[in-house]
Amino acid sequence: MKKNIYSILRGKFLISDDSFKNWRIIIFISFLAVIMIASSHSADNKVHEIARLTNEVKELRSAFVDGRSKLMRLKMESTITNKMAEKGIKISENPPTKIKVKSAKED
Repeated sequence: MKKNIYSILRGKFLISDDSFKNWRIIIFISFLAVIMIASSHSADNKVHEIARLTNEVKELRSAFVDGRSKLMRLKMESTITNKMAEKGIKISENPPTKIKVKSAKED
């Protein structure tokens, strides 16, 4: 038992005559570990990108709602009349009348 542990610690399984199969397994496992680490980094980057885009969507939605509320305030009749009063234009006291034009075909 001690001899086996000692031989593993010294690395005899790497330098013995049939060590080629051990090296193949070690290289294969190392390759898999590198792929796993790269995949993990890729997944982390995607998670950070999703979080960044989610925050950006929230900010854009907030800006949209703010812009829409400003537009609604600007479209109100009282706001328009105040702006026109500043320019010297007043609301007509007579309501508009509809003009009907009869074409020659109707006669």
